[in-house]
Amino acid sequence: MQFTQLQYFVAVAETRHFTRAADLVHVAQPSLSQQIKALERELGADLFLRARGNITLTDAGEALLPLARRILADADTARHEVQELAQLRSGRIRLGATPSLCTGLLPDVLRAFHDRYPGIRLLIEEGGSHDLVRELARGALDLALVVLPLPTPSPALTTVELLREDLVVVSSPEAPAPGRGRTVRIADLESERLVMFRHGYDLRELTVAACRAEGFEPDFAVEGGEMDAVLGFVRAGLGVAVVPRMVATKSGRGLRVTPLARPGLHRTIALAHRSDVAPPRAARELQRMLLER
Repeated sequence: MQFTQLQYFVAVAETRHFTRAADLVHVAQPSLSQQIKALERELGADLFLRARGNITLTDAGEALLPLARRILADADTARHEVQELAQLRSGRIRLGATPSLCTGLLPDVLRAFHDRYPGIRLLIEEGGSHDLVRELARGALDLALVVLPLPTPSPALTTVELLREDLVVVSSPEAPAPGRGRTVRIADLESERLVMFRHGYDLRELTVAACRAEGFEPDFAVEGGEMDAVLGFVRAGLGVAVVPRMVATKSGRGLRVTPLARPGLHRTIALAHRSDVAPPRAARELQRMLLER
């Protein structure tokens, strides 16, 4: 089994077309087809069902695809690791983070990192913890900032707790204050209309679970937004939202911020990386800066 054969296989699997796959990997179509056939002989199974104008994966192809992507991703990581120059003058970091952390935690840390290592490219992917765990597992990210506990426990990942963050309620100063004064109880949210994040957002699941634990279903004024959209809808007076304190502090202009009454709501943020592959040197340095912040 050759590395280029896996590249050709993934290209065909993603394009579902031999000619377009050949263009993608810059090789003649007959050569690509020959290498795919050689790979199938090596494995003893057909990888594609070939019908005119319709290329689909066989069961063997479906099984091979995630493994091939991981092998290619690991090779790409190794290439970048080897190509890094002394003193971290070049390289890249593929960092995943939830949108709220991109708004609250990361800007200051990434600015400090960039000032110290201006030659390192920072590639950021926003997503929910579930999506980020999947991207880590297939080798598409070097590090990820995720919310614990993980949606699906993964023995293939190593996590290190970074911080425990309080959640607060934000509302429009033009609207009546939620709750009974200086704090808001979860039970008080039953009489409020909520601006709610999209499905897959860790904050959505946490807030909804807390309301249900108090015996009621939250009433959504609007739902489906990312962090910036949610804050904008709250500013416009559409409802209230439960957000991390760090986000409220950083982006709270034009918002009323009210703490939750004890015991409140909290979330635990952790750094995660694959257990079987050490993060690249630049990623390890960013990890150190995050842990020491």
